[in-house]
Amino acid sequence: MQQDLAGRYALVTGAGAGIGKATALRLAARGAVVGVNDLKEELVNDTVAALIDAGGQAIPVVKNVSTREGITEAVNEVHAKGGRFDILVNNAAWVRYQSVPDIAPETMDRMLDIGFKAVVWGIQAAAAVMTEGGAIVNVASTAALRSASQSIVYSGIKSGILGITRAAAAELGTRKIRVNAVCPSAVPTEGTERNRNEERDARRVATTPLGRLGNVDDIAKAIVYLASDDAGFITAQWLAVDGGITFTNI
Repeated sequence: MQQDLAGRYALVTGAGAGIGKATALRLAARGAVVGVNDLKEELVNDTVAALIDAGGQAIPVVKNVSTREGITEAVNEVHAKGGRFDILVNNAAWVRYQSVPDIAPETMDRMLDIGFKAVVWGIQAAAAVMTEGGAIVNVASTAALRSASQSIVYSGIKSGILGITRAAAAELGTRKIRVNAVCPSAVPTEGTERNRNEERDARRVATTPLGRLGNVDDIAKAIVYLASDDAGFITAQWLAVDGGITFTNI
């Protein structure tokens, strides 16, 4: 098992399930000590147990990262445990799709708090303590590259994540801190279940060159790659992990 991240300390937000959990497992498998963040303690405990059972090292971090205070405390907790902070994965999100007439202030505010503001505050907190040569990976979406109906808020947020990524990479590069993003296509997770159905999934598969939906491990592999030294000269970039659906027409 590759252990190239041994001795490094990471934080993955929204790691209680889905892409976040898969990413935490892969980071731990490569030797990182992983701060497992989620709002729900039972989800954190489940992921921590999975990491430990697989031989990894984990730090439970039950914090509400939708606030500046929460994400700052989460970063600082991991930093305090190891005396260093190397990797931040901004993965947490809360998503609702609404048509133009139905967009509600409370829905947009919650999506912005978790999906946009938390990324900015997370980068701010990480930059304050991050070890030189650290890496930040933001989870955007192919919705930042092409959009469907009923996704004005979601597409706007994910497009903004790409702008945040570029600007943070420009500013933090002098400290050898890299900032990149991944853009997953539709991936079956607990969080996306409410927005999926068999007909929609079949349509996506039919228009994807690789002929299948992605899974959480596909995305986790890309995140860990960008967080690792294998991507040591890559920054300010986004990587579409989508089986080719975004930039083809089949």
